[in-house]
Amino acid sequence: MNIILLSGGSGKRLWPLSNDTRSKQFLKLLKNTSGEFESMVQRIYGQIQKAGIEANIVIATGKSQIDSIRSQLGAAVDIVLEPERRDTFPAIALSSAYLALEKNMSPEDVILVLPVDPYVSVEYFMNLSEMEKEVKKGIYDIVLMGVKPTYPSEKYGYIVPEANGNIGNNFIVERFTEKPNSERAKELIEEGAFWNSGVFAFKLGFLMNIVKQQLEFKSFEELNRNYAQLKKISFDYEVVEKASSIAMVPYNGEWKDLGTWNTLTEEMDGNYLGCATIDEESVDTHIINELDIPVIALGVKDLVIVASHDGILVSDKEASARLKSYVENLDQRPMYEERQWGNYKVLDFTTYEDGTSSLTRSLFIWAGKSISYHYHTNKDEIWTVVNGSGELVENGHVRNVRIGEVIYINKGTVHSIKADTNLRIIEVQIGKELFDTDIEY
Repeated sequence: MNIILLSGGSGKRLWPLSNDTRSKQFLKLLKNTSGEFESMVQRIYGQIQKAGIEANIVIATGKSQIDSIRSQLGAAVDIVLEPERRDTFPAIALSSAYLALEKNMSPEDVILVLPVDPYVSVEYFMNLSEMEKEVKKGIYDIVLMGVKPTYPSEKYGYIVPEANGNIGNNFIVERFTEKPNSERAKELIEEGAFWNSGVFAFKLGFLMNIVKQQLEFKSFEELNRNYAQLKKISFDYEVVEKASSIAMVPYNGEWKDLGTWNTLTEEMDGNYLGCATIDEESVDTHIINELDIPVIALGVKDLVIVASHDGILVSDKEASARLKSYVENLDQRPMYEERQWGNYKVLDFTTYEDGTSSLTRSLFIWAGKSISYHYHTNKDEIWTVVNGSGELVENGHVRNVRIGEVIYINKGTVHSIKADTNLRIIEVQIGKELFDTDIEY
């Protein structure tokens, strides 16, 4: 089985924990069976493996998420990097071309596409095998997974099966309805409609033919180079709704989109994380606190309170669904980022009268990991080792560093550090342009 996991998102709906580099699928807020906290991407990746499915898994994502994915799933995970954000059709097209041209898969091979962040039970993954079987019959262009609705939601698209279109336990699809109002949703459910889960199955050759109608290419590299010429459109609109024959496999198990604080807190184990206190008079209130200072809630009801280095949210749970529009125009650098080697958080940013700025960050590097060998053109750095030890490389010279050492790194100095033990460094950047893009290899 060949699976493409779509990892996108702009990090707005679960602000202030999520940001442009740490989308909702990377937040470690859910407990696994061992009682350890895990993210949505770790959960679904692990569920695929635990389901006993032998699958080649490729993750389609943007540059800003690579470090988070490799940090949480390991350096060996197969990633297709989208050159720019262009919706689900181009992302799936590029990933399919990667499988066809770089992995030499057959046009007859079945591809399954899944979002990376649904909250589902193990039966969800059993359905993937059923979808693969339907595609292999060669009767249907595409097979979808439909979720049995539990209420008339306005958030999801609906799949309407043919009235007498049963194929055993599965269905032939008649039409689609995109995010109806509540009254229309009730009518659709009465007609036997299902929620569209965003899970697709098709033969590789079917999609490659569609892509080549838009853009002629002979190699994956050529398609990647001309990626911007692909239509910026969803896979549903460009492929699914134009297909001549579509089947649907129903799913009756647990399925949630944990895309708002209201739905996410329903799955949390306990009503707070971090340094927090909620009194006994408070009702249905959750606190998530990433800061080192306490948050206390007294006598409140139906609130979600979230504190991070990027900001503080206090919201009625139902109202949290409207959060995206309020943070859409926030223009600030992420104050916390996860990297392949560890993570960092911004402690201070100051601009002085002469136009020079200083940016202070706390870097944490896992034992055995290293920061890439690089240099800066517009800023100097001062590193102070506050915990652990490591091996520093400066312009080809190697030396060991330990607690208490201060390292001055001038602009143009090629440098790297490898952690012998878990390593904590306080970094001060000084310059007139302090951007993460000021990095050369």
